[in-house]
Amino acid sequence: MASPEPKRQKTSAPLIGTHNGHFHADEALAVYLLRLLPTYTGSPLIRTRDPALLSTCHTVVDVGGEYNPSTQRFDHHQREFKTVFPGHTTKLSSAGLVYLHYGRAIISQHTSQPTDSPDVSLLYEKLYTDFIEPFDANDNGVPEYDPSVLASSNIKPRFVNRGFSLAAAVNRFNYAYPVPGLPEPEATDDAALDAQAAEDARFAHASTFVGTQFALELADKVAAWLPARAAVSAAFEDRTTHHPSGAIMVLKEGSPWADHLYSLEEAAAVKGQVLYVLFPEGAGPGSKWRIRAVGVEGEAFSNRKDLPDAWKGLRDEELSKVAGVPGAVFVHASGFIGGNASFEGALEMARKAVEI
Repeated sequence: MASPEPKRQKTSAPLIGTHNGHFHADEALAVYLLRLLPTYTGSPLIRTRDPALLSTCHTVVDVGGEYNPSTQRFDHHQREFKTVFPGHTTKLSSAGLVYLHYGRAIISQHTSQPTDSPDVSLLYEKLYTDFIEPFDANDNGVPEYDPSVLASSNIKPRFVNRGFSLAAAVNRFNYAYPVPGLPEPEATDDAALDAQAAEDARFAHASTFVGTQFALELADKVAAWLPARAAVSAAFEDRTTHHPSGAIMVLKEGSPWADHLYSLEEAAAVKGQVLYVLFPEGAGPGSKWRIRAVGVEGEAFSNRKDLPDAWKGLRDEELSKVAGVPGAVFVHASGFIGGNASFEGALEMARKAVEI
């Protein structure tokens, strides 16, 4: 379905509507995303479930029982609703719906690139995967792991997490106790209006909170993640010059490389080939160098191949002696990273690690 073009009102910014009562992260984010667009800059918000009041709104999110982008209606609670983001299987929430239709425009505005440019397309997919989809899953009750598979695996947690997430943080703004930094609205003679005003203030605070996280994620992707792609692509093409197996990739500077490496490997049909990535600790010819074991995609604490067990936890001369490489600085006790005083030393350590 084509993305709708918001209608500009000459006299005032268009009115946004969502429901009142207990709020969730998805509509808090949806409202913030809309207000990032020039059309909705300064848009007022009404929170109600009254159909007559909602009918006066230009755009309605997370309420109303209708998904119709041509009339700017973005609810997802209908029984027949099954819309997903392209290439994904999680049903969208109001945040996902707004992002589906307006995400490219938001990114285009931030990057000053056309909405159909390759960079905008990369960011559009990346931001959905890394940031928006968890909101959709949370609001639709989709667990990160299949509960039956998790139960049968007999995996036990090592510590208590309490399920902290951005969605959980937003939910805290619903509670009755005072929110730090948020003054209570002035009381009037109407208790019901006072309660609604306080709830609306909490929603506005939550929307700014969660929206700021999106803005930071977008800024990081534009400033660091996207520029790194060209550097990682060049290093990936050059990998066999460092080891005939292609298992060692060398970056000229530190950058966010993992996501790009995974996609480049997949495109080249050599998934899992690169075992170690080398990069300098800082700028300048005298910089020390790091050796990073490539993680298993989708697993935070597993590597394709750790640095050798015999090196783990050793430092300096002891490590140089055991590894047989001068200039060794350290290898972490878990084997995921190590260092050497020079590029040549780091490369030799990586070559030995590949062959052990």
